[in-house]
Amino acid sequence: MRLIVFDCDGTLVDSAATIVACATEAFEGLGLAPPAPEAIRRIVGLSLAPAMGVLLGRDDPDTALAIAASYRDAFLRRREREGVVEPLFPGTRGLLDALGTRGVLLGVATGKSMRGLEAVLAAHDLGGRFVTLQTADLHPSKPHPSMLEAAMREAGTGPDETMIVGDTTFDIDMGVSAGCVPVGVSWGNHGADELRERGAVRVLQRFDELLDLLP
Repeated sequence: MRLIVFDCDGTLVDSAATIVACATEAFEGLGLAPPAPEAIRRIVGLSLAPAMGVLLGRDDPDTALAIAASYRDAFLRRREREGVVEPLFPGTRGLLDALGTRGVLLGVATGKSMRGLEAVLAAHDLGGRFVTLQTADLHPSKPHPSMLEAAMREAGTGPDETMIVGDTTFDIDMGVSAGCVPVGVSWGNHGADELRERGAVRVLQRFDELLDLLP
C-alpha cells in the first residue's frame, strides 16, 4: 500500500464519551428526549447533520440542523472547560511511526470538521503525519466515496494501492465504493462481524496487526 487513510473517531481516538455527552446535551437543550448512548455510538462517522437526522428518527431537516447546531455549541463548551478529551487508542502512535519509517503515505477521512480534526491532531502532536486530510465540511457524508477519491488525488495513488482503516460500516462501505482495500478495527463503534459482512478484508484486534497486511 502506498496510501493508508484512517478514520478518526473510534479508530485513531476514543471520542465516544464526548460524542454521547454532546449529543445528549444537544437533544435536551431543544426539549427533545435524548437517544440511548448505544444509538448515538451507531451514528459516529456520519457527518453531523445527517447523524442527528438519523437519531431524530423522522424526516425533519430543519430540526436535524437545529440539533446539529446545538451539538456544536455543546462541544465547544466542553472543549473550553476540559480541552480535547479524545485519547489515542493503544498502539496508534507506534503504528504511525512504523508506517512512516516504511515510507507509507498517511491520510485521514473523518466525519469531523476540519477545525475539529486539526484540534485533535494538534492535541496529540500528529499534525505533520498526514499528507491528506478529508473532513465532513468538504464532502458529502460517508459512505459516499468523495473523501477517499479526494485523498487519492492529493496523494497521487490509485484504488488498488490505497487502504481505508475504520471502525464503522460507513468506512467499509466508503472503501468498497471507492475500490480501495477496506480494513476494520475491533475497538470502535460497529461490531467486527458487521465490518466483515460489508467487505472488510480483515478486522484488526491490535493496530500492529496492520503491518502484517503490507508487503
